Amino acid sequence: MAAKQPPPLMKKHSQTDLVSRLKTRKILGVGGEDDDGEVHRSKISQVLGNEIKFAVREPLGLRVWQFVSAIIFSGVAIMALAFPEQLYDTVFEEESVNSKTPIRLYGGALLSISLIMWNALYTAEKVIIRWTLLTEACYFGVQFLVTTITLVESGRTSTGATLLLTSRVLFVFTSLYYYYQVGRRPKKI
Repeated sequence: MAAKQPPPLMKKHSQTDLVSRLKTRKILGVGGEDDDGEVHRSKISQVLGNEIKFAVREPLGLRVWQFVSAIIFSGVAIMALAFPEQLYDTVFEEESVNSKTPIRLYGGALLSISLIMWNALYTAEKVIIRWTLLTEACYFGVQFLVTTITLVESGRTSTGATLLLTSRVLFVFTSLYYYYQVGRRPKKI
């Protein structure tokens, strides 16, 4: 008995068959949208993560503000560590300092914050930038409250303290502005 030969196989060109391509991509889980609305180009990008998602669309002037903040924190920290009497005299216009230790501890804390600010200047991660901006806003807010309470208790106002309070309010609003701008979701194109 002679066996019947099967019909010749036809090659299917999936590049030209749109339905076949869509089915294949669906099975692989490629090309669909995830929870954030990102469309993955390949399975590898799904597994490894999509770096575009973490990229920050920076508001105008953010890096300049970070640089200025790092310089301010470093400058005041060095001044508090090296010249505590002059720093106290500049703000409160009093030459009598009971102890230099609290001012130097303040300088050490500021130096630590300034190191964080310098490192945040070189990062592109949204979360780190936002946390440093929030830290900065909290610091300036607390400094505003402490300086105001100290001036009310002492009953004196000085030009240096008034200038300090005004600058702190400006710094709080600037830091909060950039904090919210970095946190905004980018518009879909």
